[in-house]
Amino acid sequence: MSARELQNRPCGGRYVDVLQSIGNTPIVELKRLSPKPGVRLWAKLESRNPTGSVKDRVARSMIEDAEEKGAISAGQVILEPTSGNTGISLGMICKLRGYPLKVVMPDNVTPERTQLLQMWGAEIVFSEGAKGSNGAVELALELAASDSRYYMPYQYGNEANPLAHYNGTAVEILEELDQVAAFVAGLGTGGTLMGNARRLKEALGDSVKIVAAEPMQGEPVQGLRSLDDGFIPPIIDLSLLDRKIFVTNSDAIVWTRKLLDEEGIFAGVSSGAIARVAARIAGELDEGNVVFIVADDGWRYLSSGVYTRPLEEIENLESTLWW
Repeated sequence: MSARELQNRPCGGRYVDVLQSIGNTPIVELKRLSPKPGVRLWAKLESRNPTGSVKDRVARSMIEDAEEKGAISAGQVILEPTSGNTGISLGMICKLRGYPLKVVMPDNVTPERTQLLQMWGAEIVFSEGAKGSNGAVELALELAASDSRYYMPYQYGNEANPLAHYNGTAVEILEELDQVAAFVAGLGTGGTLMGNARRLKEALGDSVKIVAAEPMQGEPVQGLRSLDDGFIPPIIDLSLLDRKIFVTNSDAIVWTRKLLDEEGIFAGVSSGAIARVAARIAGELDEGNVVFIVADDGWRYLSSGVYTRPLEEIENLESTLWW
């Protein structure tokens, strides 16, 4: 391909600070993983955001919304439950805006995420790892109720979360693709699915199918949640989903490696689960564009061994991997 044919925008834009550079991430076709010639599989690389994840969009949206509403003031402590990415994104933004940050996070996450939060100056309170992100939410709500000094954006119930995608991610997809047959994202807080679903369906109607990648109950796919575990985030409107497809931890591992080995995409483990579902949907279609979200990069999962150990060995040890 000659330089004349390249589609990327010059320099990626010009911004007055790093927060303005959030968003406008590339969308890349994955020809090797598409199961049919008539179906085009596209990855929206949210790993290109400043801290390496889609949560930069959400964190900025929630903090700016709180500022506009006068809900927070200089020096106020921001408190948030997280499995890592939202906390890291808030860490960067709070550092630049002058808000102390306290995060509640499961104690079994990879050490890279702990180090990144410490790098941004966040105070970490660990919740019981076996309870996953639900345990972090429970403990954070208790802390918020006990001390009025805290302001909790609460990504699970904050409409600024899906609005970040309604006004950003989905608009970018529509700018690049005239037609979208299916959009696939992971079921986490629900913000990515809900915001994109509303905007894409407004633009394309029922021709676009919104598909959630949901882990089977008891499967520890980091960054995703099973609704069967008993907590449905308040921002989720299940009527906007056309399908939910269950994935396993093994799916996530195998397809994270497929993204790396076959397409050169260095992604986090939840993105492997999402890619698995996107490829399945693509296999059911005769033609059209299938877009899925690469939620974060792989740097914060290196210690898990997913990227360097033999795949057979990883699959055999999957239940003991430290997510």
